Amino acid sequence: MKFLFSFLLLSVVSPALFHSALARGGLNRSISPDFVSLTYGGSARFLLEDNNSKRSDKIMQGYMTNKELERAVKAYGKKCSKISKIYSIGDSVQGFPLWVIEISDKPGQEEAEPAFKYIGNVHGDEPVGRELLLQFANWICDNYLKDPLATLIVENVHLHILPSMNPDGFSLRTRNNANNVDLNRDFPDQFFFINDDEYARQPETKAIMKWMRDIHFTASATLHGGALVANYPWDGTADKRKDYYACPDDQTFRFMASVYSRSHHNMSLSQEFEGGITNGASWYPIYGGMQDWNYIHGGCFELTLEITDNKWPPANELAIIFEYNKLSMLNLVASLAQTGIHGRIFSSESGRPLPGTITLKGIDYSVKASETLGVYHRLAAPKQKYEVSASMPGYKSKNTSIWLEEGAMSVDFILDPDTTTKRKVMQNCDCYGGHGVDFVGYIWGHYYEAYIFLAVVLVFICFLFQKKMKSRLPKQRLVALPKRIVV
Repeated sequence: MKFLFSFLLLSVVSPALFHSALARGGLNRSISPDFVSLTYGGSARFLLEDNNSKRSDKIMQGYMTNKELERAVKAYGKKCSKISKIYSIGDSVQGFPLWVIEISDKPGQEEAEPAFKYIGNVHGDEPVGRELLLQFANWICDNYLKDPLATLIVENVHLHILPSMNPDGFSLRTRNNANNVDLNRDFPDQFFFINDDEYARQPETKAIMKWMRDIHFTASATLHGGALVANYPWDGTADKRKDYYACPDDQTFRFMASVYSRSHHNMSLSQEFEGGITNGASWYPIYGGMQDWNYIHGGCFELTLEITDNKWPPANELAIIFEYNKLSMLNLVASLAQTGIHGRIFSSESGRPLPGTITLKGIDYSVKASETLGVYHRLAAPKQKYEVSASMPGYKSKNTSIWLEEGAMSVDFILDPDTTTKRKVMQNCDCYGGHGVDFVGYIWGHYYEAYIFLAVVLVFICFLFQKKMKSRLPKQRLVALPKRIVV
């Protein structure tokens, strides 16, 4: 009866009125925990649904088509041109652009701010993410300079939103892409040699990997459907067993997942997942996933967010689902600026920024500073003591101990050049953005005396050689020969 009542309630109540009430705060967190909808009803899950089962036209009503999504993204770029930039990271198998919305007070410019990306519709039959991400982008645009979280994100984070990674799968109403490949199994894996052939990967996968090389993302999240939980690495195990397999930054990932879960309307109340979070391998292992690849190869802390039990809920529920997830989505992005360790690395000799490496003692994972600005953003769980080290080839490493409270902490490093000749040569060569002329100048300046001595020796040898040759020549040929020294 409770389920039937909820169904009738959702069918009758206007989503617009419900959205308005939530915005006024009248329903936020005040809905009874017994409220059950089709979206959040029980533990029914279809995570690995048969890819051949296609959705009917009726259930797609109310969802944007790919063309409508494209128009919405471009319209957003015009509407919010002062704080956004629209660009594509590539095309799908069928040639549809993978559109991205960048949101920042200085879009398109490199700044000393952390970058975050949201990706939706990784699986074609999980379309809720693409809808929510457009609503999320519009909410930030409408509330910039009005809401403190929206303002903080625009002014302190570079936010990139890819509403649909798998537009072909969506149009075909299937899980996989147009080549029938699961995109969340198409990345190189740390445990098994799969997907190592770059040319064999799907165009959507290659677009994401190139995107990661172009932009130094600090953290990210993908929106999925089929459950209600925040999932974190590792996603697989070395022996393929279903078991908790912690990555080096397990505590930090648990903190990030909890930021999302506890801000959600009811994710943290889950009876299946304690606190509404789970280690991927402990839940069900996967291999070739994007989450682990981001952390290993991109230096990016990524979560996999399952936001609806029902993969394809009726469109009139989307406004409610957005309200349930809005604060979580905002807090996760804002946490990049509000927590963790941030700073820059400089050379004490030249004052120029250094693309050094930041490590935390006891955690086998390093974060690289940016090439041009020397900026780093090291996410870390709060309320802990950390020994932070900065290193760079050709320089002496430095470290410091900090106590990280709830908020963020800024730690800059000024590294001294190594005094050994070998490292000084590395410092002045073209290896790290210097100039070849500096290397030549170094050699000439440090070995000038040696060159003079060598020249004197050569002249003396030439003199002895000529004297010996003259003694062997007939007397009449010793005259009229021009004297010539070749150096």
